[in-house]
Amino acid sequence: MALTPRLELRQSQALVMTPQLQQAIKLLQLSNMELSAFVEEELAKNPLLEREEGEATGGADGAGDAETSPDGGQDGSAPAGEDGGGDGLEGIDFTETRSAATTEDLDVDYDNVWNNDSAGDAGDGGLADTAFATWGGGAGGSFEPTSGDLEQTLSEEKTLRDHLIGQMNMEFHDPAERVIGLQLIDRLDDAGYLAESVESVAAILGCAPARVEATLGRLQRLDPSGIFARDLAECLALQLRERDRLDPAMQALIANLELLAKRDLAGLMRVCGVDREDLLDMVAELRALNPKPALSFDSAVAPPITPDILMRPQPNGGWSVELNAETLPRLLVNNRYHAVVSKAVRTKEDRHYIDDCFQSANWLVKSLHQRATTILKVAAEIVRQQDGFFAHGVQFLRPLVLRDIAEAIEMHESTVSRVTSNKFIASPRGIYELKYFFTASIASSSGGQAHSAESVRCRIRELIEAEKPAAVLSDDTLVEMLSREGVEVARRTVAKYRESLGIASSVQRRRNKTSGL
Repeated sequence: MALTPRLELRQSQALVMTPQLQQAIKLLQLSNMELSAFVEEELAKNPLLEREEGEATGGADGAGDAETSPDGGQDGSAPAGEDGGGDGLEGIDFTETRSAATTEDLDVDYDNVWNNDSAGDAGDGGLADTAFATWGGGAGGSFEPTSGDLEQTLSEEKTLRDHLIGQMNMEFHDPAERVIGLQLIDRLDDAGYLAESVESVAAILGCAPARVEATLGRLQRLDPSGIFARDLAECLALQLRERDRLDPAMQALIANLELLAKRDLAGLMRVCGVDREDLLDMVAELRALNPKPALSFDSAVAPPITPDILMRPQPNGGWSVELNAETLPRLLVNNRYHAVVSKAVRTKEDRHYIDDCFQSANWLVKSLHQRATTILKVAAEIVRQQDGFFAHGVQFLRPLVLRDIAEAIEMHESTVSRVTSNKFIASPRGIYELKYFFTASIASSSGGQAHSAESVRCRIRELIEAEKPAAVLSDDTLVEMLSREGVEVARRTVAKYRESLGIASSVQRRRNKTSGL
């Protein structure tokens, strides 16, 4: 067969991920903090995308609500733009998107999530003269007229480094010792322990290790007590020395902390040379000490978890599920500004830039809408399927996988997986990540409905907490008790769940309960 050039025509189908589709998928898996950061970046680089700083359309009177009653009927209506001829900001209200969940049926009306009662142009994707998407904001449930960040109200606290340097400058007069002291201060870990050896610090400074050791000894007398220790035993010894309680018996106890961890009272009484009563008093003294002295200077504020979905019981039964308006950015696309700048462009490159910005802004608004409705849809279905948990507790948590939700709402499993990542729901039982409600299935020994792995884990904890010191439950006994309750589980599974709960073995628990420590 001769090799000759020729032309061929072929037809094929392929799935192409456009940049807009990639952005929509990316938005699904972002947490509320990541979404805020992403929106800030888009606001900085897109001149047609603006933040709406005013009150949400339909505000406090609830006119913008889209709420369904248990029988599937819808209450409320979406408002049109308040003033079509003023600033031209007619829009779409996402401030309070609500749905109701009952034990029999959870019917959510998603049509009103994307409301556009203004006279929009069909050629612009149904957006009004100014495409306006209102996303949360305002003071939310606060009773104050303005609600600032919590971090802004915190007073500045002195750090551990500043505290130690201040003491060192008062105690140390030799400049060389201050240099050594600064090196040692900078090598403290979060708990206040010295993270490097004296030899390594001496090698860095080019001095004798004995001089670093002497400086370290003086630093160990600073406040807080126990600082600059190299291990737990030294940390406890420094605190006891300051209290003048480091006698030979206490030194022996500190040198044998592994026996204390094992609750070996006989061995501790033998090495310390004391009776049982004295040993218990010594252990009580150790418990009064601080094993991590630097933590008292930790002024970092743990960021609170902000739920993406709010869930409340309804007076007539069932649940109300709505998006948290505080976590949703409020954006608008200024079509009027786009029309002005479009008339002023002179070059093809400028025209192309303005068109790209306009399309990107419109797509972002629609993508945020799609993200909101998808989150609401998934959360509502989770609430419907886990109604027993919300009503009665963790014992009634159903086994659930992504496929169950995906089939119920007719979406792909990957979409459900992205939606449930880093998303939290505030329920009457607390704040939970949506991933929490997906647990493995454990078969029933009676042939009935399967049990959730989380509910079995909870039951194991309850059984162990209720055990008596004279009748500590072994893993085999737990298997038998669970089997009588209709849970078919292997011994190794019970051991795995027990260890994941941080519960010691039956031998160690028996020793702990009988030792009196």
